[in-house]
Amino acid sequence: MPVCVVVVSNQRAAEGLSQQLKETKLPLTTCITLPPEGDAIDQVELLSPNLTRARRQKAMGRWLMPFGFLAGVTFTQITNLTTFASFGPWGEMLIGGLMGMGSGLMGSYAAAASVNSDNDDGVRILRNRREEGSWLVLLETPNGIEPPWQVVQRSNPQQVVRLNDL
Repeated sequence: MPVCVVVVSNQRAAEGLSQQLKETKLPLTTCITLPPEGDAIDQVELLSPNLTRARRQKAMGRWLMPFGFLAGVTFTQITNLTTFASFGPWGEMLIGGLMGMGSGLMGSYAAAASVNSDNDDGVRILRNRREEGSWLVLLETPNGIEPPWQVVQRSNPQQVVRLNDL
C-alpha cells in the first residue's frame, strides 16, 4: 500500500491537513496525526522498528520452531547418541526435539534482528524530524490509489517522506 508521511511545523497545520485529507473523496486506509512529544510514534508499526522486528520474529518463529523440533528428533535418531538415555527412547527423542525447537526460537530472534527494512532510512529521518518538534501526518491509501498530492501540497509541508509500498 502506498504510504507517505507529511512533516508539518505545528499542531494547527497537522490537524488541518488531517481534516482536509479525511474530507477528500479518496479512500484512506490510515490517516494518523502524531505529535512531537509522547510515545505515539512507537505505537505505529510502520514507524517503529521494534514493533516491526517483533512481528518478523513471531512470523519466523512459526516456521523455524516446528522445523527445529523435527530436526532435533531426526538428529537424535540418526546419531545414536545416548545423552538423555535415562528418559527412555521416547523421552530421549522428545528432549532432542524440544532442544531443536529451542534452537529454532533462538534462530528466529537472531534472524529477525539481522534483517533491515527498506524503510529504515525514511523512518530514521521521520524520527529525527519529530525530535526537532515537527508534527507527522501518516497517510496510507489502498493499492493502486495515489495519495491526494494537491491537498498535501496546499498544506505547505516541511517535508514529505514516501515509504516503500508495502
